[in-house]
Amino acid sequence: MLHETIRKLLSDYEALLAQKNTKSEIYNGVYDRWSNPVLTKDHIPPFWKYDFDAKTNPRVQERLGVNAVLNSGALYKNGKYYLAARVEGNDRKSFFAIAESESGTDGFRFWDYPVMLPDTQPEETNVYDMRLTEHEDGWIYGVFCSECKDNDSEEVRRDLSAAKAYAGIARTKDLKTWERLPNLVSASQQRNVVLHPEFVGGKYAFYTRPQDGFIDTGSGGGIGFALCEDITNPVIGKEMIISPRRYHTITEAKNGAGAVPIKTERGWIHIAHGVRNTAAGLRYVIYVFATDLSDPSKCIAEPSGVFIVPLGEERVGDVSNVAFTNGAAVNEKGEIFIYYASSDTRLHVATTTVEKLVDYTFNTPPDPLRSPDCVKQRISLIEKNLKLMRDEG
Repeated sequence: MLHETIRKLLSDYEALLAQKNTKSEIYNGVYDRWSNPVLTKDHIPPFWKYDFDAKTNPRVQERLGVNAVLNSGALYKNGKYYLAARVEGNDRKSFFAIAESESGTDGFRFWDYPVMLPDTQPEETNVYDMRLTEHEDGWIYGVFCSECKDNDSEEVRRDLSAAKAYAGIARTKDLKTWERLPNLVSASQQRNVVLHPEFVGGKYAFYTRPQDGFIDTGSGGGIGFALCEDITNPVIGKEMIISPRRYHTITEAKNGAGAVPIKTERGWIHIAHGVRNTAAGLRYVIYVFATDLSDPSKCIAEPSGVFIVPLGEERVGDVSNVAFTNGAAVNEKGEIFIYYASSDTRLHVATTTVEKLVDYTFNTPPDPLRSPDCVKQRISLIEKNLKLMRDEG
């Protein structure tokens, strides 16, 4: 018989999953933010954390705690929304788990078991931030960060924070059984890698983030684009920068691909992240750009500034002042669900439509890059609006 405390834990868990989400009153005409996070550490099933056996856990103590649920790949399929969430245990190791919902904004329930990736990388210590790509070859690919200790020299061996990052690749048909492929081979370390959903010239295409070190991008110039002949032998050569880092912008320190690009009549729309340094540390925000339909290595639109930033309670967490996305889902009605994490702690959703996102991407003016030109740009808008207001009055 289950302990009374365990029954209470299960009851509270079901009550949390039954909560309905509501749209926030925040308005910008581009998207709707939703009031409640869609996934938190409290959405983890109690039977993942507690030993229910009264003989081995008579005091009902938490044995395997969870610290955070965050950066999630996303997929809409067969009328349901699926999230491949990053679950970080109290031990700091992350793993992937699939949660599904019928609404896309609430009611996300984790499957009974987390994802068990084939253990093919003996040096790998941690995995995180999976992007889900439903590719035209018939597979669903998960591309994620595969991290291991850097032991290249005696000096870095002594530095317990020294690590290496690679792009891990796995594929599946049902999100349950996964085949692990070799890690992506490139000239540099890789994080925030996204697989394009279609062949480009008969080849697989990756959006990359070349960097010299695990944290610092070094000579890495921004979001790259590269082609691969064979996904089962994933080797890429030259990486063409398609969304560069720029001085005194939201991508000054670094930037990286986020969600799998969304195909529209005007082009591929990318929802990415940019980082700048501040006196309070790195600030992560989300921005948008578009690439050409026939040549996704060609950037054709760059709306100015931020798309999503952490607001209110979203600004506080394990790593404060962070908004990060690696997943968006589009349903058959053209509705877009953008799943973004705040402060490396919890997962939220913002919703829009393909029509709205295209309008934002292609009609928002680009960043003039200099204060005087930014003022001219704003004055032009003000003059236009004041004239309209006078004509109306």
